[in-house]
Amino acid sequence: MKKYQDQFFKKAKKENYPARSVYKLKEMDKKFKLLNPGQSVLDLGAAPGSWSLYLAGKVGEKGQVLAVDLNVPDITFPEQVTFVQGDVFDGESEAGRRITENAPFDLVLSDMAPKTTGVRFTDQARSFNLAMEALSLAKRFLRINGGFVVKILEGPDIQELKKEMRVLFRQVKHFKPKSSRPESKEIFLVGQHFLGSDQ
Repeated sequence: MKKYQDQFFKKAKKENYPARSVYKLKEMDKKFKLLNPGQSVLDLGAAPGSWSLYLAGKVGEKGQVLAVDLNVPDITFPEQVTFVQGDVFDGESEAGRRITENAPFDLVLSDMAPKTTGVRFTDQARSFNLAMEALSLAKRFLRINGGFVVKILEGPDIQELKKEMRVLFRQVKHFKPKSSRPESKEIFLVGQHFLGSDQ
């Protein structure tokens, strides 16, 4: 198991990404064709910055990435990435204002994770609440036909999240990246072709 984990850690270091999590996004992009040049992307829970670096390369010079996190990544982003420290759910904060100013987005990504307690039920519930909050932002700030990717810990609440997403997106898929650690309970839900928040 350690050997499996290490291959992605070492690969990230070699390719100058701050974390192995970038390969999860790469897998999803390859499978679902999420990213194109010129897109505007909102990256929620952006630290330590690997996803935003990958996004910058995919959206290109004419694209833009708004990256938000409570923690400041210890890296330098390319010019198409704007990082804002703050609470994405506080509409009065700078983070909330910047999201509103830069909307609508072609893609909203949430790799946010709660502080874990080690109590499975509690951690699942916190993860579900974060995912629902991220979906609420996507409803407000996605453009029609846009996409949404959200991380959640496996548990009974996933069905409720899927149900909510199926009202809003033409297609909703469940995805477990090969680059996730084998013992990890995280999965991603991918919504594509946003129908609009009045659905």
